[in-house]
Amino acid sequence: MPESSRPSGKPASPPSSTPLSRPSSLPSSLGAVLRRYNADFLLLGVALVWGSSYLATKVLTLHGSVFAILASRFLIASVVMVIVWAVRRRRVGEDRLGRRGLLVAVTLGCTQAIILSLETWGVSLTSATNAGLIISMTIVFTPVLESIWLKRWLPRPYFIAATVAVVGVALLVSGAGWHAPSLGDVLMLGAAIIRSVHVTAMGRLTAGHHYGSVSITLVQTLVCAVLFVLLDVPGLASAFTTFTGGDWLIVLYLAVACTVFAFLVQLWAIRRTSAARVSLLLGTEPIWAVVIGVSLGGEALGWLGFVGAALIIAGSYRSQAIETRFRGGNVPPVAASL
Repeated sequence: MPESSRPSGKPASPPSSTPLSRPSSLPSSLGAVLRRYNADFLLLGVALVWGSSYLATKVLTLHGSVFAILASRFLIASVVMVIVWAVRRRRVGEDRLGRRGLLVAVTLGCTQAIILSLETWGVSLTSATNAGLIISMTIVFTPVLESIWLKRWLPRPYFIAATVAVVGVALLVSGAGWHAPSLGDVLMLGAAIIRSVHVTAMGRLTAGHHYGSVSITLVQTLVCAVLFVLLDVPGLASAFTTFTGGDWLIVLYLAVACTVFAFLVQLWAIRRTSAARVSLLLGTEPIWAVVIGVSLGGEALGWLGFVGAALIIAGSYRSQAIETRFRGGNVPPVAASL
């Protein structure tokens, strides 16, 4: 209504400052969800890159030797870890390892090198899908070793779930029919067993000691780099001349995303969520391995393989849930890759 035609005695109302259209609350809601579950999303990202690492490694094994691939990966990872360690030490400090801590870190670096050698050799002789599924048996093996160490046996349902996962492995490696597993499958199973020993030993050797996590990981990374270089100097030299730009991008991806990024996210997330939740989210790694191996790698499982994959994932998840309840939710995450 025009000002001149307003009835007298009634003051004019100030112009409304309300916008004509209300902005959508979707962006703010999305931002709230991201802030609330940022640790979960990052942990799923770690599981995704780990699941993709098997196909990435298999591609590299077509162009270079096992130890040359590992040497180039861990040389790059070592450089990045040195930078991370230096920055962390300058900003927040890092507990000194001492003589015992250094010995523990070197020992863990040697066992990690054995595991990575078996994994890389194994994935070169089997499918990336099989490799990602079989290595996930670490989730089943590790609690058994911890129970033996602690002399506190797990409940019977755990072993039923573990048996389901083992049957799944048998079906997975059978392919289109019953036959002996390939050498690659055997190597991946061996890597899963040794990784279980590695994870259990890590927990026992570091218990009660305030070793810096970044320092421990840095020493492990350096030990792996030195060992892999010494094991194949000619192969590493050849890689510098034969690897294509695409190959080096894959090596960089394995070093930065699958090694350094994965470690730092775990270190950050474990302080913001429960260990059980970390384990649950990282446990999706074999699912990503199947999805990526089949969709991007063009790998075929067959109906027995799909049944086996489903049993491995279901058995692993069920056994993990039983262990979580049995230990009161205090279940450390089982890292699949360094």
